[in-house]
Amino acid sequence: MDQIKEILTRHSIPSIVDIHVHFMPDNVMSKVRQYFDSAGPLLGRSWPIKYRDDDATRIAQLKEFGVSRFSALNYAHRSGMAKWLNEWSRDFAKIDKAIISSATIYPDDDVYEYTKEAIEGGAEVFKVHIQVGEFSPIDEKLIPAWHLLEESRTPVVIHAGSGPAPGRYTGVGLVRQLLDIFPNLTLVIAHMGMPEYREFIELSQKYENVYLDTTMVLTPFTEETTPLGEDNARVISDLSEKIVFGSDFPNIPHEYVVAIESLESAGFSSTWMRNVLFETPTRLLGARS
Repeated sequence: MDQIKEILTRHSIPSIVDIHVHFMPDNVMSKVRQYFDSAGPLLGRSWPIKYRDDDATRIAQLKEFGVSRFSALNYAHRSGMAKWLNEWSRDFAKIDKAIISSATIYPDDDVYEYTKEAIEGGAEVFKVHIQVGEFSPIDEKLIPAWHLLEESRTPVVIHAGSGPAPGRYTGVGLVRQLLDIFPNLTLVIAHMGMPEYREFIELSQKYENVYLDTTMVLTPFTEETTPLGEDNARVISDLSEKIVFGSDFPNIPHEYVVAIESLESAGFSSTWMRNVLFETPTRLLGARS
């Protein structure tokens, strides 16, 4: 897409590393799309999905957009799902070298075993969805898995903010408690923690290994209901080494380019844009031991 190429050229960005992309088994993706199409209660509004093509087409689209690496995030909403989702994700990552091998956890009895298996099998990033999964991040069953993730320095993209609709365990409080237990855990706060932007921004400032992702942030769709605000934008303008780009592709209500245009339109510097879209996520993924 010419618009994206122009932005990348303007800011001397070699390519995009997108930390927040979803590829799922067909039956799971179908159910996710049905939920979006029906404007389910966790969405709180109509959410027209822009990209509905098959996996091969969507991989090609991302490359056409200038994305050199992208995750394939899955997440479990009930017990017994995570292990087989991880097995699917491991096999999916073999399709193309651009795919960041991804995995997930849920408070299952066997979470330690399948987390260890996923890490040893090359998982580079995990996804935890507190809102959809409806579990506490400090559930005692998860503690052994968090130990493994902290020790391996594997990034965990965690949806813990109360947007687009609050859940029983969402908000910054339980994440603070998790970091009290595991202060060296590498967390990537999905959607910059919206709507609790400031609380999660401050968390990233306090903890060396806590990052923020830009998923849906500052896009017109999000700004209608959950604006970032000038004060928060000013704070994150100095945090480009703690922020990574995310799109939420393919289940987004706009063209892929909008996520990038929205960041540029906010007036961030070329250094900020280059760090967020390429340098910081590249370094983050390379830090895994």
